[in-house]
Amino acid sequence: MKTDLTDTTASKINKALVRGRRAIGTPAVGMVLTLVIVTDEENAYDALKAANDASREHPSRTLVVVKRVSRSPRDRTQSRLDAEVRVGADAGSGETVILRLYGEVVDHAQSVALPLLLPDAPVVVWWPVNAPDDPASDPLGALAQRRVTDSYSAEKPADELRARTDNYEPGDTDLAWARITPWRSMLAAALDQISCEVISAEVAGEESNPSVELLAMWLADRLHVHVRRAVSAGPGLTQVRLETTGGPITLHRSDGAMATLALPGQPDRAVALKRRETSELLAEELRRLDPDDTYASALRFGVDRLGGSHAAARRTEAPPPATGPLPVRKVPEPAAEGDASRPSPAQMPPVKKADSS
Repeated sequence: MKTDLTDTTASKINKALVRGRRAIGTPAVGMVLTLVIVTDEENAYDALKAANDASREHPSRTLVVVKRVSRSPRDRTQSRLDAEVRVGADAGSGETVILRLYGEVVDHAQSVALPLLLPDAPVVVWWPVNAPDDPASDPLGALAQRRVTDSYSAEKPADELRARTDNYEPGDTDLAWARITPWRSMLAAALDQISCEVISAEVAGEESNPSVELLAMWLADRLHVHVRRAVSAGPGLTQVRLETTGGPITLHRSDGAMATLALPGQPDRAVALKRRETSELLAEELRRLDPDDTYASALRFGVDRLGGSHAAARRTEAPPPATGPLPVRKVPEPAAEGDASRPSPAQMPPVKKADSS
């Protein structure tokens, strides 16, 4: 069921939600959170589709805040709020309100969203594109327990990742981090299967992919070893190679779907490691509403390498890399064993196994 409201108010929108629930015969509210999506008109459809798919796992009230920028100076002084209220099959497993803001009300989106939040329920704010440099200080971000951004959607992913590093606050997260969850789980499980110490590591992937950078930061932070960043043709993250005292461990994915895991003394095995849809990534982030300490630790480790302006002030746990900035090199294919360019084991201190927690 859809209801269109023109030049409306938050009170009228709430009344439309109640009428909609009664019309479809579900007056009880069984939603677990409020998801606020801040986007533009161009990306609103894709973002809402991903949120509706994720709502099957997390029934929620979804507020889509679309800020319409008027080109005429006269229109900028005329504030207006239009809304589209969806309940039932049109809203996934929850309720959806699309808010289109015009004029001066664009600068006060938090005042529009606040009366529409579910009472006594967590709030998550997601910026599919054009996230603020400091999500926690954003008026809408200040309403939320969790703030989700996506560095991969930025025009300059490296600068976006640097902004996430400089301005991290507990509750911040990034879909670029969620994209490497299967990789982190697979690598941690691989190290649990053999008794060895990791000497060095190499991560290969697309040059501008922030997930590749985050995985390199995570490995360097957890293993305390030198991690080299190699560039491949993609798609996305293509290979991780760990040099250990028992031999190399390689996880290689060339097609974005299936990967090959090679362990010392064991036959190679094929593992499913497909690139996931945005809805799956969003559903993963909605499973936890507490701060992600592992993500924070990986970001802190990468501050110096990315040249963050607040590196000295924010770095508290991760030790500095012993070998300085991570070099980047071009690799058309996975590096072969015995690569002369690799640092010798004597240069790297023995370390513990990876921890995916």
